[in-house]
Amino acid sequence: MKIMNRQERGKRDRVLRELAARMDHPTAEELYLALREKGEAISLATVYRALRALAEEGLVATLPLAPAERFDPTTHPHYHFHCLRCDRVFDLELSYKPELDRAIEALGFSVHHHTLVFHGLCPACQAQRERGGP
Repeated sequence: MKIMNRQERGKRDRVLRELAARMDHPTAEELYLALREKGEAISLATVYRALRALAEEGLVATLPLAPAERFDPTTHPHYHFHCLRCDRVFDLELSYKPELDRAIEALGFSVHHHTLVFHGLCPACQAQRERGGP
């Protein structure tokens, strides 16, 4: 584990606070822009480093979605929905299914956990499409 100086820890804590205040599963760049908008003197590289360290510590979850990885302040196992139209990511209040882990383990794999993301259209984008919107 890398020992952080006070300044690095402070920046890491600001990144964590900004992420914890959001539920939109932002990218590192979105967090960076939000922090800069609030007057924080922080680089994009520092935001990436902070997020990596927070993820390694289990304080943040990562969502590998194309084209950019997103970050989630909710670390307990849960599922997500990614809207292909507006690009928003939603937490789904569905029970985690450990039986999926067991099914894969029956094939000889060792599962630590699984991530499940549904892709499609959110209710707002579906309604907009039905109305003939863009």
